[in-house]
Amino acid sequence: MIWQDIQAIRGNSPLVLNITNYVVMNTTANALLALGASPVMAHAAEEMEEMAALAGALILNIGTLSAPWIEAMLKAGREAGRRRVPIILDPVGCGATAFRTATARRLVEALHPAVIRGNASEIRALMRADSATKGVDSLHSPDEVLEQARALSHAAACVVSVSGAVDLIVAGDRVARVRNGHPMMTRVTGMGCTASALTGAFAAVAADPFQAARHAMVVMGVAGEMAAERAAGPGSLQMHFLDTLYGLEESDIQRRADAADRGPQAGATQPDSAAGPPSDA
Repeated sequence: MIWQDIQAIRGNSPLVLNITNYVVMNTTANALLALGASPVMAHAAEEMEEMAALAGALILNIGTLSAPWIEAMLKAGREAGRRRVPIILDPVGCGATAFRTATARRLVEALHPAVIRGNASEIRALMRADSATKGVDSLHSPDEVLEQARALSHAAACVVSVSGAVDLIVAGDRVARVRNGHPMMTRVTGMGCTASALTGAFAAVAADPFQAARHAMVVMGVAGEMAAERAAGPGSLQMHFLDTLYGLEESDIQRRADAADRGPQAGATQPDSAAGPPSDA
């Protein structure tokens, strides 16, 4: 259950190692803290193996990409793999440039992430050489890339989390849909990256990466809805989003999430209604 995972995060404060982009470091660190996790934002290759050995989850975000950071990601990812630490890959802007696309594909192949979380165009670009994105924004909807998400999930043996107006969580033939969230979330940079970071927090406490990815998107959307009800615009939305994560209660999940998200999960394929910001920072 989602609430049990939230309690586990708050009770255990798992260390989430983030090799992420300059734009969102503060945003994602604060979101992890508000939820109850313990973030580390680091990218020096010289300390990556030691850092990964301490982590409960590893987030690799290619938003502000550079060769030294790729080296750090590979070092951290290999150590995480040795220690069975779940890796969450956010292929920000995949499809925008050849360098970015090749790097995302290299990380998938080399590190075998537990979850790949991105917008629809980024997921499509991982599977199609002719696909493009609008910078870091999506040109496609999640349902348009369902088959590519399934193919990527099978090829990489991982969960694929596609954010949009309705999020898709795909693990082979298992598909969940997450319908919460608010359009104003698209006006705040870093919401997609925050979804990846929170996915790491849930992956650190949940045995099933599919459920971890789904629960993270539920929480993103529920918190986004609640924050938007109090916000005057994008600036105050960000403030209220952090406050909502911090004060989130079981009743908030019960009131806003679909019934399937509130109880024990059964079955291989199950539609959901829950959360989702659209694009990355």
